[in-house]
Amino acid sequence: MLLGAHESTSGGLHEAFERGTSDGCEAVQIFTKSSRQWAAKPISADEAATFRAEAARTGYAASTSVHASYLINLGGGEGDLREKSIAGFTDELQRCDALGVPFLVVHPGSNADTRAGLRNIARGLDQAFDLHRGACQVLLETAAGQGASLGRSFAELREIRDQVRSPERVAVCLDTCHVFAAGYDISTERGYHEVFDDFDKTLGIGLLKAFHLNDSVKPLGCRVDRHELVGRGKIGPGCFKLLVNDPRFQGMPGYLEIPPEGNKSCLRRLRAMRAKTAPAAASRARRSRVASAQTSD
Repeated sequence: MLLGAHESTSGGLHEAFERGTSDGCEAVQIFTKSSRQWAAKPISADEAATFRAEAARTGYAASTSVHASYLINLGGGEGDLREKSIAGFTDELQRCDALGVPFLVVHPGSNADTRAGLRNIARGLDQAFDLHRGACQVLLETAAGQGASLGRSFAELREIRDQVRSPERVAVCLDTCHVFAAGYDISTERGYHEVFDDFDKTLGIGLLKAFHLNDSVKPLGCRVDRHELVGRGKIGPGCFKLLVNDPRFQGMPGYLEIPPEGNKSCLRRLRAMRAKTAPAAASRARRSRVASAQTSD
């Protein structure tokens, strides 16, 4: 697994890569605009060129993800919020493609009526894809199940994808804290294997494209989204040791989503969990990403 973190873009979107390098990242996730506001300044051609060049120079071009705004709710019914959500999500897709980012992570949405909400999410994705036919792949993030949030089970994610007209544009980002809070016990070795067997049977392991590597403050099945430092919460270190050494996820990005001052120590902890052969594999993967980015330039 390529170990990374969500990094600040203060001072310019491209500045996230230098912060990632300083933290010891092998992958970087960012916001391209405020996660709590609808309005955003367009990305200029110069800004996009600088971002692409820095991504190639630092070797993050193929392992960068953008996280969509928290305001977006594709699960809601007709009205102003839905219209803003579809427009905002379409803008996120356009920004990702302008920057050459391969993945856009989004919370599926919420609705007290589960069936209607899942149908609305699929239709919202369809509308956004009709408005922007780019290369960026959307990753539906597993939900903790708090309130009326959707995507709390693998079956719900499957139902969304089955209803989308362009399912090849939709895959999954698994948040370890969220699935644990939703009731999937990944804290034991037996539970870990059962959960990923369930994912494989329900969605297919090939649809898993990225991870959010977060421990949980709250216990199993709590349905509360509260991140803790890796190995220091209710999930514990065992799950993360299994994850970073799982051959199915070699070369796949995993991002911390914690206060940035914890990035370095958590990444060191994760690297220490990797088997001795894993760092060499990660190094080869990163060299391959750099070479690929340079070739495409």
